[in-house]
Amino acid sequence: MSEDILVGHDLEISSLPRQTWEKELAEAPARIRETLDFMSNDHHLVRNHVVRELPRLGRPMRSLEISQALGLSLPRTEQILTDLEKQLFFFVRNHNGNVSWAFPVTVDRTAHHLVFSTGERLDAA
Repeated sequence: MSEDILVGHDLEISSLPRQTWEKELAEAPARIRETLDFMSNDHHLVRNHVVRELPRLGRPMRSLEISQALGLSLPRTEQILTDLEKQLFFFVRNHNGNVSWAFPVTVDRTAHHLVFSTGERLDAA
C-alpha cells in the first residue's frame, strides 16, 4: 500500500509522497501561528463571538450589536472587523456592511448545510 496522499487542485489530482506531507504537517503549527499573529485579544473576542452568535441569530450581524455585546467601542469593533475581513479567512461582510460569513459558518446559502445539536441550522462557509 502506498503512503502517498492524493491532493486535488482545480481539475488536477497529484500525489504527495509521505516525506512531503509529513514535512508540511510538521510546519503547519508555525504557519498557523504566523497567520494569527496580527490578532489581539479583542480580535479573538470578536471572532469567537460572531462565530458563536451567527448560528443562533441566523442573520448577518451588525457592528453595533457586536460592539455592544462585547463592551468595545464602535470604532474599535469596526477596525477589528476590517482587520479580520482583510485576512480573507475570517470574516466577510455583505453589501450592508454586516458580517454574514465568519469562518467556518455563514448565514448565506451554500451547498454545505449544518444542523447543530442545539437544533440551530446554518450553512458552512
